[in-house]
Amino acid sequence: MRLAKVIGTVVSTRKDPNIEGFKFLMVQDVNPETMSEGGYVVAVDAVGAGVGEYILYASGSSARMTVVTKDRPCDAVVMAIVDNWDIDGDRQYDKHPYDSGYDDER
Repeated sequence: MRLAKVIGTVVSTRKDPNIEGFKFLMVQDVNPETMSEGGYVVAVDAVGAGVGEYILYASGSSARMTVVTKDRPCDAVVMAIVDNWDIDGDRQYDKHPYDSGYDDER
């Protein structure tokens, strides 16, 4: 699995019938420590990710192992939306930094 950020969408009106209905996302690899960005990949969205979200994606033959992509001509698939990550006990990213789970309106 690779960590990446969704930076856009890809639209294709003409495609192989085996990938009809797929949503394609442009994702950019991210270094989890420095947040520096790397290469780009177009991936099938299997989880409903959106632009600006951090995701996990698989590529190669692993990309064809999700329910959505099984036995389909797919080389990359978004299979998780990231909520947070820690490195050596330090929170590096938190999608919901103010959502502590505590209900302030009791």
